[in-house]
Amino acid sequence: MAESMKGLHRTCRCTELDESYIGKEVTMMGWVQRSRNKGGLIFTDLRDRSGLLQIVFEEADCGSEVFEKAAKLRSEFVIAVTGIVRSRGKDTNKEMKTGSIEISARTLRILAEAETPPFPIEDGIATNENVRLKYRYLDLRRPELARRIMTRAKIAHLIRNFMSDNGFLEIETPTLIKSTPEGARDFLVPSRMHHGSFYALPQSPQLLKQLLMVSGFDRYFQLARCYRDEDLRADRQPEFTQVDMELSFVDVDDVIEVNERLLQYLFKEICNVDVQLPLMRMKWIDAMNNYGSDKPDMRFDMLLHDVTDTVKDCGFGVFANCAKEGGRIKGLNVKGQAHMPRKHIDRYTEFVKGYGAKGLAYLAINEDGSCKSSFSKFMSEEEIKALITAMDGEPGDLLMFVSDTKKTVVWDALGALRLELGRDLDLIDKKAWKFLWVTEFPMFEWSDELGRYQAMHHPFTMPMEEDLPLVDTDQGAVRAKAYDIVLNGTELGGGSVRIHQADVQEKMLEKLGFTPEKANQQFGFLMQAFKYGVPPHAGLAYGLDRLAMWMVGADTIRDVIAFPKVKDGSDPMMEAPAPVFDEQQLTDLGIAVVPDQAPESN
Repeated sequence: MAESMKGLHRTCRCTELDESYIGKEVTMMGWVQRSRNKGGLIFTDLRDRSGLLQIVFEEADCGSEVFEKAAKLRSEFVIAVTGIVRSRGKDTNKEMKTGSIEISARTLRILAEAETPPFPIEDGIATNENVRLKYRYLDLRRPELARRIMTRAKIAHLIRNFMSDNGFLEIETPTLIKSTPEGARDFLVPSRMHHGSFYALPQSPQLLKQLLMVSGFDRYFQLARCYRDEDLRADRQPEFTQVDMELSFVDVDDVIEVNERLLQYLFKEICNVDVQLPLMRMKWIDAMNNYGSDKPDMRFDMLLHDVTDTVKDCGFGVFANCAKEGGRIKGLNVKGQAHMPRKHIDRYTEFVKGYGAKGLAYLAINEDGSCKSSFSKFMSEEEIKALITAMDGEPGDLLMFVSDTKKTVVWDALGALRLELGRDLDLIDKKAWKFLWVTEFPMFEWSDELGRYQAMHHPFTMPMEEDLPLVDTDQGAVRAKAYDIVLNGTELGGGSVRIHQADVQEKMLEKLGFTPEKANQQFGFLMQAFKYGVPPHAGLAYGLDRLAMWMVGADTIRDVIAFPKVKDGSDPMMEAPAPVFDEQQLTDLGIAVVPDQAPESN
């Protein structure tokens, strides 16, 4: 039977004890990691969030009653022990932080017994992740996962300190808001008091933080909970935390400067990494042309080469025809891989097809200067030499090419292939921290589905001033005052300068297909506020989960979130989402659930 801890007060956490406590009486509490009965001695490892501490029960010191109780201890029992700290002398365990000391127990209370856990509470287990997520409260006891959650907490604490020290005010914004178009689907919450109307959970505090700038709070931040109803992947969850900020009377350089100092501070404090400032900057178009990605991994070389002009008149029809139709032909020089087996090349061919490419052409330059290629028989010797020169090819190199009338297909396929080759050939320096600002994103991107341009970021992003005349004549050429911060090929965050002039905002909404009535319906409260004096403002937001994932060295953001969802958006532990069993709740909301209809059989 569980005992009370009445009258006991924990001295400290396990690893907060050190040799300065030797000879003193302490009271320690936690979970039993393991207990070993050696006859006249019982050794128990006590665990709390800080680590392990050895407790020794000797009948001569603690008495027969306590000793008999200690013999019943099992893994995950919760106990309170009072005893004397003593040195372990020559038996010091250098693998434990508290390995030079132990507690000679005098009293023991079993505060809670425990059933045998469904998996061992230790690191390095091979238990299925779904099982661990079903018993997440047990999984969180494992030292590695506990350390990651605690590091995330420290990151949040440091962010708050830095932002406060730099004049930012932490201001909370509502969780129940109006649904506005922000890219992903909204999670909707029905209103009991307004049947047929719904709140939306915020995908970001975008409009609200702009209103705070209108209110005069010139430096705002919060660790905001955000929600997006979209398919999941390794670095995405339906609910997540955003390090959100907005600043007034600033331009791009001001936002970048304060965030570079924030990153430098965090990575020094958490990872002991010295981030050198200023960080590298790269225009979006250069990132796409050279790396095939708007978040390039700079930890290894291998640039895309544009050979369109080189092959536009060659004898290989796939290349020549693509060039004549206005397409692009680009390639990768995979240094020293001319010997790559054909089956590997075939695998990479299938890989790029997954990104829309029709195939992968290749040319291997043998050490003797001869070539082996999938297309060389269609090209003259001079054309082959010109292509090799354009690719900076040398004996031993393997050249891979993708062509398509859509440059986005070429970018996507070769950008993904570059990363795949980097991983497969172990080209990536896993110890490097390569930060990069990607700037000057396109203001608009074409939507085949809509048959028009749409905002690449959101409708409130400011175009580059010199590109404003192009809004009416060449939307695809308009650049935005938008920027992303990238680390090792992962987007940590992004932001932009916002539009604060009413005429520019009206023009942007018009070009994005918003009638005045539709714009007022969805953004009327913001447009109304903008009539009362709007300061120039800009902002940025980080995904805290993604940032923490990189800083702790995890493979997925699930490892830095206490209670994450799985791929289908469900929670195995709470068994959510779930049907509402109280029909009155649905009646109060004015909602009727229509059962899924089985498809009719032929």
